[in-house]
Amino acid sequence: MDVIHLSAECYPVAKVGGLGDVVGALPKYLRSAGINASVVLPYYDRKFVQENEFYEIYSSVATAGGKTFEYKVLKEKTGKLGFDLYLIYIHGLLDRKEIYSYPDEIKQFISYQVSFLDWINQSEKKPDIIHCHDHHTGLVPFLMSHSGLYRDLAMIPTVCTIHNGQYQGWLGWDKVAYLPPVDLDKAGLLDWNNCINSLAASVKCCWSFTTVSPTYLEELSINSNGLEKLFEMEKGKGTGIINGIDTGVWNPENDPMVFQNYTAETVDEGKKENKKRLCEQFGLDETKPLVAFIGRLVGEKGAELLPELIDSCLKSYAGKMSFIILGSGEAEVETELQKTALKHKKHCGLYIGYDEELSHRIYAGADFLIMPSRVEPCGLNQLYAVRYGTMPVVHKTGGLSDTVIDLSDPGGYGITFDKLETGEMVKAIGRALETYAGSNQMASFRKKMMALDFSWDRSAKEYINLYKRLIKLHAI
Repeated sequence: MDVIHLSAECYPVAKVGGLGDVVGALPKYLRSAGINASVVLPYYDRKFVQENEFYEIYSSVATAGGKTFEYKVLKEKTGKLGFDLYLIYIHGLLDRKEIYSYPDEIKQFISYQVSFLDWINQSEKKPDIIHCHDHHTGLVPFLMSHSGLYRDLAMIPTVCTIHNGQYQGWLGWDKVAYLPPVDLDKAGLLDWNNCINSLAASVKCCWSFTTVSPTYLEELSINSNGLEKLFEMEKGKGTGIINGIDTGVWNPENDPMVFQNYTAETVDEGKKENKKRLCEQFGLDETKPLVAFIGRLVGEKGAELLPELIDSCLKSYAGKMSFIILGSGEAEVETELQKTALKHKKHCGLYIGYDEELSHRIYAGADFLIMPSRVEPCGLNQLYAVRYGTMPVVHKTGGLSDTVIDLSDPGGYGITFDKLETGEMVKAIGRALETYAGSNQMASFRKKMMALDFSWDRSAKEYINLYKRLIKLHAI
C-alpha cells in the first residue's frame, strides 16, 4: 500500500507545532508496519534542507492564478527520516525560510497543491491513498474530483486530518482564478459563508476525515469557528484517532538533549539531577515543586491566564513552588509574563521563544506540566510529559479529556479541572502540591506514567485500518 502525506509542516524539516510532530512521526511508524508511506512538503530554505542532500526527480510547468510557472520535485537522498521525503520547489514562491505569514500565502499553498497534483497526474504509478493534513492541503480532494485536469486521480481515496479546526484557509471568490480549471457547477463544495473555505472543501470532498482525538471530533460540532453545522452533517465519515508520540525522539533513557538520562527504575534520581540543572539555569530553588508551561502564548492555550495563576498560587501557597514558562505568541501575553517573571524572579523562570532542547530539559526536570487550554484537539505536550514522568495538570477539553485520567479515578495519573477559571486552576495546583508532598506516592505515579503507551504504534494501526476500508470502497 502506497500512502502520500501532504502537509505544510514535518519535523525536523519545518515545524511550528503539533502538526509538524505528527507528520514527522506517523509515516515512519506506518513504514514499520509495512505501509509505503512518504511525505510531500513545500520547499523551505531551512537548516535541514541546507544540511542534507536532495536530488531532482521531476520538473514541469503548472498553472495557478492565471500564470504558468515551473516547479521541481526534489527527493531527500538517504531516507534518514524513516520515510521518503519530497519537496516541491518553485523559484520565488516555494523557496523561502518561514512556513507561514507571507502576504501571498494563498498563492503559495495553492501552487504547492497544484504542483503536487500535476506531478502525480503525470506519474505512471499512482498512490493508493492521498492523506491531507489541515487546510493548507484542503483543496486537493476537491481538485481531484472536480477539475478535468486531474480526472485520472478522481478514484484515489483521500483522507483529511484536522489538527486544528479553528484555522480554515479562507479566500475570497475573487481568488477563484488562482485555481486550475474546475467545474464551477460544483462551486458549492468550495463555499462556506460566501467565501472559499479550504478546510470545509476538504471535509465535503474527502472520502474520510479524521480528528486527532475522539472528543475533538464531538467538539467540532459545537465549536469549530463557523463550521459547526458542516461537522454535524458530515460526522458519519469522521473518525477520532488520538495522536501518538515518536518514542525514538522522546525517550528519557537515551535523549541526548537532557542533562541526565533515566528509566522508570531510576526516574526519581534522574529527575532530581535534571531539575537541579534546570533550576540553576533559571535561578530557581530546586527543593520546591516545579510547575512548567510549554506552548504558544495565545488565548487558545489559555496563556493569558498564567500571570494571574502564578500570582495567586504563590500567594495562596506561600511561595512553596516554582514556575518555568517556555513559549512565544501574542505580544501582550509575552509582556505580562515578563512583568510576572521580574516580579517573582526567585519563583518564575521565563524563556520567550521556542527552543527544542530546552523543551526536552523542562519535561525531564519539571514535576508538573500545566495546560490551561481552551481548545486542544489532541495535545502532545501532556504525552511528552508522562513519557518523562512529569504529571500533567490539564483543563478537561478535547484530547486532554481522552489522554489524562484524574488521580481520583481508577487508573488515574494526572490532575484535571473542569472550569477554566483561576480559582479552579489554583485548586488543581494545590492537589499537585499535596501529591508532591507524599514522596512515595509521587514516585509511584512517575513509574506509572512512564509505563503508559502513547506511541504511534497503536495509532498507526487505526490509520491502516481506515486506509484498508477506503481501498475496499475503491474496489467496489
